[in-house]
Amino acid sequence: MRPELTLEVKVDRKAFAVGLLNSETDDKRHWHSMSPEERLAALELARQVIYGYAGTTPRLQRIFEVARLVAG
Repeated sequence: MRPELTLEVKVDRKAFAVGLLNSETDDKRHWHSMSPEERLAALELARQVIYGYAGTTPRLQRIFEVARLVAG
């Protein structure tokens, strides 16, 4: 088992910006300057901040049981 990591990152969920998709922004230049590995690491960090550290979500509980047929 992996030890739990504690991320002390706070996200301001009220902040956002509106822009044109075809404009060349500093953000776009920044992401294009990174290697694919760096982009994936940043994406994983964002996922952990938003959804938590757990790599998988808990499964649904099993609701069916196998019953033995008793002949007789």
